[in-house]
Amino acid sequence: MTVGFFSMVINVLMLAAPLYMLQVYDRVLGSGRVETLIMLTLMLGGALAAMALLDTLRQSLTVRLGAWFTGALGPDMLDIGMRARLDGSSAGGQGLRDLSQIQSFVATQGMIAFFDFPWTPVFIGVIWVLHPLLGTIALAAALILLSLSIANEVATRGLLHRANASQIEGHKLAESAIDHAEVVRAMGMAGAMTTRWQARNTITQSNLTAASERSGYFTGFVKFIRLFAQSLVLGAGAWLVLRGEATPGVMIAGSILLGRALAPVDMAMAAWKNFSSARLAYGRLKLLVEAFPPEPASMELPTPRGRLTVQDLTVHGPTGAVLKRVSFDIQPGEVVAVIGPSAAGKSTLCRSIVGLARPTAGTVSLDGVRIQHWGAEALGSHIGFLPQDVGLFAGTIRENIARMADAEDAEVIEAADRAGAHEMISQLPQGYETELGERGAGLSGGQRQRVALARAVFGAPALIVLDEPNANLDQAGEAALSSAILNLKECGAALLIVGHRPSTLAQSDKILLLRAGVAQAFGPRAEVLGKLHDAKVAKIGNGRTQEVAAEDRPSPV
Repeated sequence: MTVGFFSMVINVLMLAAPLYMLQVYDRVLGSGRVETLIMLTLMLGGALAAMALLDTLRQSLTVRLGAWFTGALGPDMLDIGMRARLDGSSAGGQGLRDLSQIQSFVATQGMIAFFDFPWTPVFIGVIWVLHPLLGTIALAAALILLSLSIANEVATRGLLHRANASQIEGHKLAESAIDHAEVVRAMGMAGAMTTRWQARNTITQSNLTAASERSGYFTGFVKFIRLFAQSLVLGAGAWLVLRGEATPGVMIAGSILLGRALAPVDMAMAAWKNFSSARLAYGRLKLLVEAFPPEPASMELPTPRGRLTVQDLTVHGPTGAVLKRVSFDIQPGEVVAVIGPSAAGKSTLCRSIVGLARPTAGTVSLDGVRIQHWGAEALGSHIGFLPQDVGLFAGTIRENIARMADAEDAEVIEAADRAGAHEMISQLPQGYETELGERGAGLSGGQRQRVALARAVFGAPALIVLDEPNANLDQAGEAALSSAILNLKECGAALLIVGHRPSTLAQSDKILLLRAGVAQAFGPRAEVLGKLHDAKVAKIGNGRTQEVAAEDRPSPV
């Protein structure tokens, strides 16, 4: 509204220059009054100074509006991007890029042209008052330029849409290659990935080039029409002066007014590509917001003790059921080890428990409350999660352990000590202030896993879920993990650990055996291991030569 008000005042003040010319030619030159010329000049200076000040403020407002727009919607787009990625959508960070595209348009002269455009009829009306012939020329020029603008939109819309779509695909491909740079470089995939990106970039650039060339034709023609119309008004005004139907002031003022009337069209044509990109970005943002509406507010629930109950949990993936009616429970201070062959659903079970995978049927409850009833932030503060891809972030070790939030030093050290990582971190040159790159670059795999474990236990969560926590650990790391599990048990936390190593099974109270998404055994450790041993003996006794999969043959404890 403020930008619109400023635009109104600026366009009214734009009348000062042609009115000044009109008065100088028709009054001052005729009367020879110098004091009149001085007064008119002072008034013109004041009007132009006010117009320049308001134009500066208007530009500042549009820049601030763009910044406010991004600041207001940025957090929502980041949240939607994360939720979209969890749902398997490829949208990811596209929402933030679209937001940046809209901000870029809002903060430029392109949007200002749309505020000035409605004043074109006003200027044409003033020209008509000066003389109907001049007004007719101005109106015809405006209609021709409007038609050319519409034709430009029709001619470039499809090209820009295709260019935008292929550019997004190219960005996704490039981001994926960068995220998996180690795999790409180690296996000689850089050439293939570059070729695939170049194919998409070729489509993008060919469409952008075609759109720019077409738009260039229209822009050049628009400039010709605008300049010719101004000259035509000047010529028509001179003809009217010769006929005695107008004054020289009318001739000059009409030409200046027409230039101002048609300027927004010229500006809009120059900014049309950015406008089209911003419009497409807005459309994608609208669809994204509709697909991922705000999550309903949840009431504040008591701090859980860590009693986990999984009842008839079923989860479907793209190829069918990943988990089928899985049921078990974990009490505070209890450790449950989850074992099973590859693709048994172990990681999906972990993701379901921490609220990342959406169940098709069944329930996951924490202290008798379904996890869906917890807000994501509230639930996360009571859960520690260590996935196979540990997911460290760029920042210091201290910030990663504190879950990227502000925390007391004592809390960070306590979490590291509880995870058995304090000594390891202290031996680094910068200790807790060691800067990490993306995905924890700068640390070894085992070090990243231990730092991630410290993050998982930060804040003494009631439930801790560890997916293959010792996959990259050496002997010292194994010992630290065993000590950490014992410490967490004594603190009353409930632990679910995926793993088959003897050290993991030795500290478990119960074992859950998954195979093909089905819980084939659940109970005390000795009981489940006994069943597995008996099953193996029975297979051998029946004359079968195949061995039980390594995942189903835990080492004796």
